[in-house]
Amino acid sequence: MSDGPVIWLGDDLIFPAVDRADDHGLLAAGGDLRPERLVLAYSSGIFPWPHEGLPLLWFAPDPRCVFRPGDLRVSRSLRARLRRGDYEVRFDTAFREVMLGCASAPRADRLGTWITEDMVEAYCELHRRGIAHSTEAWRDGELVGGAYGVSLGGVFMGESMFARATDASKVAFVTLVRRLADWGIDLVDGQLPTPHLESLGGQVWPRSRYLAELAVRLRRETRRGRWKNEDA
Repeated sequence: MSDGPVIWLGDDLIFPAVDRADDHGLLAAGGDLRPERLVLAYSSGIFPWPHEGLPLLWFAPDPRCVFRPGDLRVSRSLRARLRRGDYEVRFDTAFREVMLGCASAPRADRLGTWITEDMVEAYCELHRRGIAHSTEAWRDGELVGGAYGVSLGGVFMGESMFARATDASKVAFVTLVRRLADWGIDLVDGQLPTPHLESLGGQVWPRSRYLAELAVRLRRETRRGRWKNEDA
């Protein structure tokens, strides 16, 4: 995937400068998924993206897809579904199940199942530490959609979403972005631009702009702990 030499990570908690990423956003390979490395990665605008048959790969793409609450695009049909309350939206009640739902969902934008068992365990540990969170859409007591990601300072780094019912992931995502705005978390990282994300109002930013906005928001206090439905 790389157009040049791959930068290999060792045991030290360090990443190369993101401007060394190749045209695909590939920055480095190797390392591990321990919580401290993941927090450093997200704080540096980097995220892991495993590929089957390859070592652990780390990406810092340019451009970047981001959401701000005011740019969120909600279609008329989706607004109607939200008003009707077709799904009950919960936070942090089924984190592992959301990850497994994302892992099993068919992907047009990513090749294969990139959410490995190691990824699930690593992010569940971040969840236990109060910095990874899930938003879930439930219907008749069944989990039918959701999204998960990492929250640091004033930024939520979205990782993946899935749906087993019409608009379930969109309802979860829109509810998440609105709730984040209430908490002063006003930037959501969608990682790679896709038509699906752009249809929801995702904006395409140069990596340099994302890194500058990320640095500002990381100065804010992180909202740690399990998120509750009644939080405001």
